[in-house]
Amino acid sequence: MSVNRWLAGAGLMVLAAAAGGCGAGTTPDASGTPAPTSTAAAPAETSTSPSTPAATATPAVLSGTRQVTIVRVDAFESGVSLSDEGRLTEAVGDSGRQLFVPTPLDGGLYLIKAYYGSSHGSGPGEAVCWQVRNPRNTQPLSVEGAACKQNEPGQQFEITTTGGGDTPTFQISNRGALLRGSAQHGLILEELGDAPPADGFRLVDNGPAPAGG
Repeated sequence: MSVNRWLAGAGLMVLAAAAGGCGAGTTPDASGTPAPTSTAAAPAETSTSPSTPAATATPAVLSGTRQVTIVRVDAFESGVSLSDEGRLTEAVGDSGRQLFVPTPLDGGLYLIKAYYGSSHGSGPGEAVCWQVRNPRNTQPLSVEGAACKQNEPGQQFEITTTGGGDTPTFQISNRGALLRGSAQHGLILEELGDAPPADGFRLVDNGPAPAGG
């Protein structure tokens, strides 16, 4: 072999090696032409926000625009009445004020306004509000009628739903003392820790509240 042929062969090997290095990272297609390799795109990050629970709608009977009758679930043929003597009691018949308008205040509290029904003859009368009466003796708390004062704590009642369905039930309380029936004293307010489970009440829609009430 001559020196010139050896040099020529060596040159071809160098060129082939260089060509092999330049082709790294490409894949020849069917025609022999190198095809560029593709790089998969990283998946886009998705953000998830915590779901917000749907707000619970206020029942129409607590909107301040409807008048209701109030019936204790365990009562027998009687409804809640603010008697003409001014005490909250239960009555059979139409005596006293038996139509009530729970009127919203701030903080989830309500004034409970009392009116006469149609049987009274002279219209609903001026609103009288429920107010807690503390006898300051061994007798239990009770509810009496008073001129409406929305800043009076004794008139700020909490009304909470305790049962659903077509006719929900409610508990009525004032500063932790719940309204319930007592065989000895009638309707009283008593803290749950001192009493059996509190009574439930039904608020039965009786149409629009009196105008200006």
